[in-house]
Amino acid sequence: MGINDPFLARARSDAQDQIITADEPLAGLQLRCGGALPGPIAIPELREVVRKARRFGLKLARAITAQDGNEVIRAWVEVVPLPEEGGCAIALRHWQSSPLPVEPEDAVSRRRAEIDRALAELTARLDERQNVLAVACDGGDLAEAAAQMRAGIGRPWTDFVTIPGNSYRQPLHWRLLDGAKVTLAGSRRSWRATLIPAGLSLASVARMGEPAGFDLCLTSDEPAPSALAPQDPRVPTQRAIMSNDLAPVLRQPIARIIAHAETIRTRLAGPVSEDYARYAADIASAGQHLMGLVDDLADLDVIEADTFSTLSDPIDLADAARRAAGILSMRAREKSIVISAPALEVVLPAVGEFRRVLQILLNLIGNAIHYSPAGSTIIVDLSRDDGFARVAIADQGPGLSSEEQARIFDKFERLGRSGDGGSGLGLYISRSLARAMGGDLSVVSTKGEGACFLLDLPAGK
Repeated sequence: MGINDPFLARARSDAQDQIITADEPLAGLQLRCGGALPGPIAIPELREVVRKARRFGLKLARAITAQDGNEVIRAWVEVVPLPEEGGCAIALRHWQSSPLPVEPEDAVSRRRAEIDRALAELTARLDERQNVLAVACDGGDLAEAAAQMRAGIGRPWTDFVTIPGNSYRQPLHWRLLDGAKVTLAGSRRSWRATLIPAGLSLASVARMGEPAGFDLCLTSDEPAPSALAPQDPRVPTQRAIMSNDLAPVLRQPIARIIAHAETIRTRLAGPVSEDYARYAADIASAGQHLMGLVDDLADLDVIEADTFSTLSDPIDLADAARRAAGILSMRAREKSIVISAPALEVVLPAVGEFRRVLQILLNLIGNAIHYSPAGSTIIVDLSRDDGFARVAIADQGPGLSSEEQARIFDKFERLGRSGDGGSGLGLYISRSLARAMGGDLSVVSTKGEGACFLLDLPAGK
């Protein structure tokens, strides 16, 4: 560089987008981003600009962002193709650095909770005294422990696990049990228990006091055994390839992909550039779509078996609706959508299996959020008529024609949608579950005026 050179640094790349020579501070940034000199360009946004300039033979000028330790670097680059050499001339100026933004504590604790939920092979909803309210498990070597928990609804979750080396009377305060190593009946693996305050982040709990309930997540760092234990007796004994064999094997690696991608995206393991965070977000999103497909296919295997049945327990349909709305409230807020859920004092007795009812409601409300415009309202309404308890979920989305309403509950029916990661099984499975519980699932809609899905279950006393 000459004395009057307006650029801070210059570099050259070859036909393989490798930096051949570079001045400081660009050379140093290349090395700190994991690259070498000479070597492939290690700064993602710079690599993209150089690649485009070389491929299209155009001079390009862009602002780029990179990460240098705990700082964010912003600079202006100009890239000029060199056809005779096959590479590019790179010039850098307007170098600025600023501290890497720190994610708020609430967001960090919320992401940690999401990772724990994604990895969990058994989850349970607990009340404020750590008593078990509901249990969800994929079977495998936790089937026996899950069956014991379901049979002991209302008892502390610590009654169903062993905490090695702990002789204190249980349950201890939840903060002392969060992260505890436990063993469970029927499993040879070691497990870690995570207690997540229901509906709150850990930072929120610190400000507001003791939570009103918890989500218990049990995770293991050991791989699932190849010979899986018998599943819940309500699951069919005939071989269902996806639900019995493939799904338990697929869930764990997919969950780990999601969890590691979320760890990178949220910078829990250390700072990364915004580019890498976006790449990680794409990986997590794709993993979640794949996990949803696995879950749907596993559910399909189960509900289509001749021996499939559901529990007939007394449940509060209003409570199930509030829980589903609460679980999806954050997703709704991201689109500026309001979910109008039943008031806390409202009770609607019904008969069904709570876990399956919650599964149906999550699917219906999730669909409503997906297809509703930003700034709209989703109404969750309750009623009772002719021996049935009903929850209605009405949105302000595009609505359905009479032809679409006739097809919407068909297996693999996606109404021509593409690219949204759906399997076309959610509503088919939901209606099958509703009918297995003695109820039904239907839709009322007018094209252009939203849709209203109606879940009916036998009324309780």
